[in-house]
Amino acid sequence: MAVRSSIVHERAHDSAKRKKSTKTQEIFEQIEKRSKSSSDAGGAGGSTSYTALKKADEAWTRLRTAEVTGPPPVFVREVKQALQAPPRFDVVMCGGTLGIFLACALQLRGLSVAVVERGPLVGRQQEWNISRKELKELVEEGLISSEEAEECIGMEFNPVRAGFHGGKDVWTRDVLNLGVRPDKLIAKVKQRFEAAGGTVLEFTGAQGVAVHPNGVSLDIPTAAFQETAQAKGSNGTQQQPETDDGVTGRLLIDCMGNFSPIVRQARWGQRPDGVCLVVGTCSRGFQNNTTGDVIYTNMPTRGEDAAVPNVQYFWEAFPSGSGPTDRTTYLFTYIDADPSRPSLEALLEEYWDLMPEYQGVKLESLEVLRILFGFFPTYRKSPLKSQWDRVLQVGDASGIQSPLSFGGFGALTRHLGRLRSAITEALEADALDKDSLAQVNAYNPGLSGAWMLQRAMSVRPGERPDPDFINSLLAKNFAAMQHFGDPVLKPFLQDVVQYGPLGLTLVSQMLSDPLFVPSIFRHVGVPPMLDWLKHFTALGAYTLLHKAGKPVVRSLAKRSSGKQRFKLNRLLDAWKYGSGADFKL
Repeated sequence: MAVRSSIVHERAHDSAKRKKSTKTQEIFEQIEKRSKSSSDAGGAGGSTSYTALKKADEAWTRLRTAEVTGPPPVFVREVKQALQAPPRFDVVMCGGTLGIFLACALQLRGLSVAVVERGPLVGRQQEWNISRKELKELVEEGLISSEEAEECIGMEFNPVRAGFHGGKDVWTRDVLNLGVRPDKLIAKVKQRFEAAGGTVLEFTGAQGVAVHPNGVSLDIPTAAFQETAQAKGSNGTQQQPETDDGVTGRLLIDCMGNFSPIVRQARWGQRPDGVCLVVGTCSRGFQNNTTGDVIYTNMPTRGEDAAVPNVQYFWEAFPSGSGPTDRTTYLFTYIDADPSRPSLEALLEEYWDLMPEYQGVKLESLEVLRILFGFFPTYRKSPLKSQWDRVLQVGDASGIQSPLSFGGFGALTRHLGRLRSAITEALEADALDKDSLAQVNAYNPGLSGAWMLQRAMSVRPGERPDPDFINSLLAKNFAAMQHFGDPVLKPFLQDVVQYGPLGLTLVSQMLSDPLFVPSIFRHVGVPPMLDWLKHFTALGAYTLLHKAGKPVVRSLAKRSSGKQRFKLNRLLDAWKYGSGADFKL
């Protein structure tokens, strides 16, 4: 009888699942009927068709179910033979959607840079939500003017909210409150890059990379390079040398994101330590559309009997610049890569059911303009250190993005000046061996410490925590940060972990509710807590070293040259960014 009951339950669940799954298909079909979109843009949120959703789900299924056996697929290979001619470029940037920003910064400093993009180098329609401080980084680097930056802002709004089920809402201003148009921004930076002599190779997917003693060469169709180079010739870019080496450079920078083939080879056999599943829409028809949510919950943790079990759902919402009633809403959750985890389509089915209550609207009253989805794996062994000479990861490919926000654009802008300086010095000092390049992506205690917070906001399969624990923990955390004001609250909301603000928050929370501390240990686990304590201690040490050791090391660096100077400057960078000292209100 129990078996029959189980079978009936499973069939009913499958039937309901099949019925629900048509909702996502129907809405995609409605969008496609209204607008036959052009080619998808690169980056997260660039592909919004039902076919793209299925492809993303297939990739997500492989990540959490496939057994990793045998040697990794070889994309980067080391060869002993030198290039036939000197490298054509100083830097070859693979991945242009975010890579164009760093490429332009390097080109403007007198380096010769090529950007290789497998599709068109265009920005997506969906806005990037950032803070004005992050946009200002591009102005300070000379990529765009202040006037051009303003032209790229599709929407500006205030205030923004952080709130958790059962707790009090926390309101602040000027955090992720700009909706920046990626299509306009990338077009302007691309134009600036080409005007400075940079080369853009679109529709040119690299098939492999060869690392030579004197440079790197990309395995790409030579005809594609020549066609692109000829088109750019009138803008001052030089033509490809007549060699059989292909596209060559002194240094290759991998900005191809989480799913870079170079990263796949480097991380072969590693299962992600954390994953953020995110779905959402940009829809028209919201009447209350003047504020944003940076993180919000309106329900307890989902239990074993839920359609998608063992998850805590979080929301994010922002007004969109495409119309006065247009609003982007995201549903996301922190999980691991266990095979039992849900598909993106299953999460979308939850979204259709739950979003109307969250926003106080009826789904039928909305016009869905775009459906957004993605999954973002990250690894505790981050940032990723260089595995080969002359190959460096940046952006999401390096794992520098926070395991809490997974904000690739924000992470890149924050580190843009650091990366530009480090790469320029590496080329000047010929510090292009893997050990030297590893210092560019040095240990970051703030980033490593954020892993415990991500773990505290997730539920492992089979666990049955108090359904109110995660919300209570976050509500207490944010109440403490609000008490200490913007110097404590705003760094955290912008992915910067600092020793003083974090210490104040923890002490305040423990003093206000000491009986809650054992619950944290039970939920997170003793080993992860001890590991976090190690990184928290390092965070304090980096803070001290940045303040006390900087004058001494900077003086030594000024008196040094070559690789020694490069090494000392990277140490200064590690202390500064590792302690969060780069952040200013």
